[in-house]
Amino acid sequence: MNWGHKLTIVFIGFAGLIGTMVYKCTQQKFDLVSEDYYVQELKYQDKIDGNKAASEISPVTISQTANDVIIQMPEELKGLSLKGDVWLYCASKAADDVKLPLTLDANGIMEINKNHITGSSYTAKISWSSGNTKYYKELPLVVTR
Repeated sequence: MNWGHKLTIVFIGFAGLIGTMVYKCTQQKFDLVSEDYYVQELKYQDKIDGNKAASEISPVTISQTANDVIIQMPEELKGLSLKGDVWLYCASKAADDVKLPLTLDANGIMEINKNHITGSSYTAKISWSSGNTKYYKELPLVVTR
């Protein structure tokens, strides 16, 4: 085999390698934190203000039972009309995200059945309002089965 054949084999191998890498790159899935991240970035000051307001009252707590994730709202807000939502954000897979409206019982507790939660590691992003005051809190959550 002369040097011309060897050079041709090297070029064909290189082209095959580049073609394989391009194919694998196009098959890779990249989840964005949010599809409308620019709009959310413009409203980021609301999160800062909400986090500050939430730090001035007793903390939101998250606990677990065998079947449920329990979110306990602050005592100061018990009995007040609260509106908001809970976003269980899974950083590794957007399909595992869970978004729910904030629905509290008379004791200020929200229970989320673990059957609705497919992943294990989340950031619980809780935003709510009471009157004209907006609150926001992020808490880590590792769901145990």
